[in-house]
Amino acid sequence: MKREFLEGLEIGSEAIEKVMMEHKKELQAEQAKTKMAEADRENYKGQLETAKGELEKFKDADPEKMQETIDRLKEGLKKKDEEHEAEKADRIFRETVKEAIAASGGRNEKAVMAMLDIDALKESKNQKDDIKAALDEVKKDNDYLFKSDEPIRNPTGATGGGRDDGGASALRAAMGLPDEK
Repeated sequence: MKREFLEGLEIGSEAIEKVMMEHKKELQAEQAKTKMAEADRENYKGQLETAKGELEKFKDADPEKMQETIDRLKEGLKKKDEEHEAEKADRIFRETVKEAIAASGGRNEKAVMAMLDIDALKESKNQKDDIKAALDEVKKDNDYLFKSDEPIRNPTGATGGGRDDGGASALRAAMGLPDEK
């Protein structure tokens, strides 16, 4: 809308100013919408070009080869998972054996484990009882590898009657001196 058009209608200048101000606000709002639409269009153009570039990379791709690669990677992942589970089970088994050795009073874990048939114990259905039985066998044949359950056999101090003078009377007698009274 032009000012000359309104002046041709013989509208007052104050009214023309108000109409022109309102028209300017509407025009600016529409221009802002247009600019946003153009920015969106440019953004979409950029995304389209990026997508085209990415698709161009796959232009010569062979889906069968890709599927073979995917299958091979899946198989490798499955093997790694199985290895991880086997390592985890082995670690748990070894910890169980170590705990059983400690509970039975083993002095040296490695020495006691060397005496056990670890592979047979791993394959056992009832590992806990079989480990205990195997440790009992090792303990029977190699009791030096385990702490003794018996009381101390070498007492220190007086064991017989009489007075305890710390061995001084025996020492005096060995030197040919009379007993001290």
